[in-house]
Amino acid sequence: MTNRRILRLSGADTRDFLQGLITNDICKVDQGLVYAALLTPQGKYLADFFVTADGDDLLVDVDESLAAGLAKRLTMYRLRAKVTITESDIAVRRGTTDTPEGALQDPRHPDLGWRLYGPEAGDDGSDWDAIRVNNCIPQTGVELGPDSYILEAGFERLNGVDFRKGCYVGQEVTARMKHKTTLRKGLTTVSIEGTAPINTEIRRAEKPVGTLFTQSGNQAIAYLRFDRAGEDMCAQDAQIQWQVNT
Repeated sequence: MTNRRILRLSGADTRDFLQGLITNDICKVDQGLVYAALLTPQGKYLADFFVTADGDDLLVDVDESLAAGLAKRLTMYRLRAKVTITESDIAVRRGTTDTPEGALQDPRHPDLGWRLYGPEAGDDGSDWDAIRVNNCIPQTGVELGPDSYILEAGFERLNGVDFRKGCYVGQEVTARMKHKTTLRKGLTTVSIEGTAPINTEIRRAEKPVGTLFTQSGNQAIAYLRFDRAGEDMCAQDAQIQWQVNT
C-alpha cells in the first residue's frame, strides 16, 4: 500500500488537541487502532484516517491525497497548543491473512483484517474492492468526498464516530442528524447487472435517485435517495436493484 502517509503528532497537548477536533474518542488508542474523521464546522467530511499511539506520540494514517491538507488544517487549529505535526517515514502494510506480530485490527470491520506500521508498505493481495462492496465500506476519494456527511457514509456502523465523547468540529450537525432526523440519503449496497463507470448517475423513471460507485461482481456501492429508490433503477445500461444493508 503506497498511497498512505503518516503524520506524527507529538507534544504535551497532543491527545487533548485531537480529542477536540475528531469524530472519535482518542482515548480508544490505548485499546487499539481508532478510525475517525475531521469535519468542517458545517459537519461535512474533510478527511478520514486511522490513529494509533507510538509511545507518547500519535500517528495519523491518512490517504496521501489528503495528507497535506490535513496537516495544514491541524496546524491552523493548533494555536498555542503544545503540539508538533510532522510527516513520518513510517509505512503501512495491510492484509486479511494471518495477523503478523505488532499488527492492529482494522476497527471498521473484521473482514478488513489488519494494518501494520513499520518500514515496508504493501498488502497481501486481498480483493479489497470485493470486501468493501460486500460490507458497504466507503473509500477515501471514491465514496467519501467533500459533500459527504459521515452518518450517510455509515461511520456509526464502521466505528468512526463516538456520540458520548463530547464536542468536536462539526459535532452539532452530526448529533442532530443522529438524534433528530431519519436519514433519507446514504451509501448502500445494490445489485447490478452490467457495468457502469464510478460516479454514474442512477435513475428511476427518468428521475435521478443517486450515484453508482465501486462495483465488484454483481454488487456495487451506491449513494441513494431512499425515498426515490426502488425497482427498475439503471445506471447507463446497467440495471440496479436496491438491497437493504443489515
